[in-house]
Amino acid sequence: MVKPLTLALDIAWLESVIDVGIALYFKNESPFKAVQELEVPEVPEEDTSGYAAIVRKYGVRFEERLILVMTMARYIKPQSLDLFLLKNKTIDAEFSEFGGVKDANHHGFIPTLETVCFLLGGADDVLIRMNFMRVIYDTSLLYKEGVLDAHKFPVELKEPLRLSEEYLSMIITNKKYIPKYNSKFPAEEISTKLEWDDLILESSIKSQLQEVKAWLQHSALILNEWKLDKTLKPGYRVLFYGPPGTGKTLAASLLGKSIEAPVFRVDLSAIVSKYIGETEKNLGQLFDTAASKGWILFFDEADALFSKRTDTSSSNDRHANQEVAYLLQRIESFDGLVVLATNLQTNIDEAFLRRFQNTINFSKPRYRERKLLWQKMIGEVFEIEEGIAVLDSIAQKYELSGGEMINVVRYCAIKAAESGAKRISHKHIMTGIKREYQKSNKTFN
Repeated sequence: MVKPLTLALDIAWLESVIDVGIALYFKNESPFKAVQELEVPEVPEEDTSGYAAIVRKYGVRFEERLILVMTMARYIKPQSLDLFLLKNKTIDAEFSEFGGVKDANHHGFIPTLETVCFLLGGADDVLIRMNFMRVIYDTSLLYKEGVLDAHKFPVELKEPLRLSEEYLSMIITNKKYIPKYNSKFPAEEISTKLEWDDLILESSIKSQLQEVKAWLQHSALILNEWKLDKTLKPGYRVLFYGPPGTGKTLAASLLGKSIEAPVFRVDLSAIVSKYIGETEKNLGQLFDTAASKGWILFFDEADALFSKRTDTSSSNDRHANQEVAYLLQRIESFDGLVVLATNLQTNIDEAFLRRFQNTINFSKPRYRERKLLWQKMIGEVFEIEEGIAVLDSIAQKYELSGGEMINVVRYCAIKAAESGAKRISHKHIMTGIKREYQKSNKTFN
């Protein structure tokens, strides 16, 4: 395991900066020059930690490096900041120029941007303070890129230094951040062990999916190198529609797998609210969290949120239309892939349809696709007592979706396991099919 070399070096450097800054301040001298002369540690090439990666990307300038390491000290080595707990004996109170905030659940010093400004010599020097505030307000990548969280923008000097959940996770785990389901991001990651060859669809459907896949793989070339970003928006919007069990979720998962990007299925029950403004707020948090991450958002059974707009005869109607308009705006400005899935295309507002780059109809599999599915799911797994030829007649006679066929396979697998061998009979398959027909109130014969 690689030791966090850069972080250890940076905290030692921070402790030197604090010692020098406070010592000179009590001598009525500005620490600005002395602090700037303390050499900022180099980032060792062998350090592959999450913190080192952030420093390489965002911690180029002196001020931002100091902000970043002081934020980390709060989490990793809070005793490094204990000098700021000194009290002004004259008034028996903390030194307000040190900044910091109090927290009943935390006994140590919680630094703020004011704390960093003080170390740079800005306790009394107005020019230094103004320059530091300008750095934070105009050009600080740490806030612009979401490395640090702020209660509000523009960021004020009284803002506590706080790592965002994403970057704290990345530093701790040294892995890409994948959020857990929570109130601000009500979505769960979905994935699949299957490959593209396992997705049995009509050739026209697969061709449309290939187009989406090609965009995901080549959008950087198209937009950046070919300079088409002036004409084309960075995101991509696609509608999947068709009966349940026809492969919509699997297709979304495979699109993510093709570019090694996480796919998140959005929980619409946690998004849609009867209270005015809450749905827009929930959507805003969702899209803000996912922005510029390369993630794929999958809205399954999207009718509840994307349904046709109504006449504006009542305040509820106007509110519903306002939600639709807001959603249109957020989807269009999102720089990743948004997949909407519904059982019926006719339930989707035409304003949405015009904004989709692609609409793909996942129809129920025909005889050819059903035969391939039965061969993959049963013929290649189980021994059939009556021989594999029975799958052909089953595929011809019984119109099932892929999801329904999976349920049949599960039933057959249970029966095979009970017998202790990977062997099933035609009767087992037919019993499974009959159960699926009964669920849908279809006549079985």
